[in-house]
Amino acid sequence: MTQTQKILVTGATGTVGRQVVAELLARGHEVRVLTRDASKAAFPAGVEVVEGDLTQPDGLAPALEGITGLHLITFGGASFTPLETGPRILELARSAGVRRITVLHGGGPTPLEDAVRADDGVEWTVLMPVEFMANALEWADGIVASGKVREPFVSRLSAMVHEGDIGAVAAVALTEEGHAGQEYVITGPELLTVGDKVATIAAAVGREIALVELTEEQAVEQWRAAGLPENVIGFLLEAYGNTPEVGRTVASTVEKVTGRPARTFAQWAGEHADAFKA
Repeated sequence: MTQTQKILVTGATGTVGRQVVAELLARGHEVRVLTRDASKAAFPAGVEVVEGDLTQPDGLAPALEGITGLHLITFGGASFTPLETGPRILELARSAGVRRITVLHGGGPTPLEDAVRADDGVEWTVLMPVEFMANALEWADGIVASGKVREPFVSRLSAMVHEGDIGAVAAVALTEEGHAGQEYVITGPELLTVGDKVATIAAAVGREIALVELTEEQAVEQWRAAGLPENVIGFLLEAYGNTPEVGRTVASTVEKVTGRPARTFAQWAGEHADAFKA
C-alpha cells in the first residue's frame, strides 16, 4: 500500500469518475470531489464534496489545497463543451503542489488534454478506454419490456472495458510512481460481438433475449426517436460500422498497471443483472 494521499476527482458523478473515487477509497486514500451542485452529489462516507466548475478555474484554488493528485475530464459545463481552461487549471494545480494528473481521453484531440501533454511541471497520464461495458445499460428498457435488443452491425467486435478497471488504472497512476508521460489504452480481456454480449446478459438474468439486427436506416430512425443529435448518430455509425483497430484489440494495460486481470463482461453482467429484470 502506498502512503495515503489526497486526490481531487473531477467528473466524479460520471460513469468513470465514480469508479475512480471507489478505487481510491479502496486503496486507503483521501478523496475530494468537485461538482457544480453539491446538493445533487451522493458519495460514500468520507468523501469530501466541494463545489466548483472547470469552466471557471479561478474559483478552483480552495479545492486544490492539500491535493497531491488530480483526475481531469476534458469537457465541462452542462453542455459538455470542450474545456479551453487547461492552462489556468494546470497553473493552479502546480501552485497547489499537485504532483500527478490523469486525464480521461475524450475520443479525440481536446484543448485540455493538449495542455496537459505539453506541461512538464506535473507527472501526467492519459487514460484512453475503449467502449464501456456500461453502454450495455442502454439495452435495459428494451430487454425488460420485450426481451429484445435491437442493434445494427451485430457482428462488430469490441474489446469493451469494465468501467471499474478504468478507475483502477487511474487510481494507480494518481498515487504511484512510474506512470508519468504514459498513454494507456484500457480494454477488457476479450473480443465480443453484439451477440456475445446479449447472450452473456441473458445468462446473467436467466431468460432468453432475442437479438434483432437493424439496417443502418432503421438504426438511424431508432436513434433519432431516442433524441440523439445528428453528430452523435454520425459518430455511432462510424464507430459501429467501422470500429477502429484500437477498439477491437485487447490490450494488457489493466493487468500491467494494477497487477490483476481485467474484468470480463460476464462479471459486469452479473453485477448489473437487476437492471435487465422487470
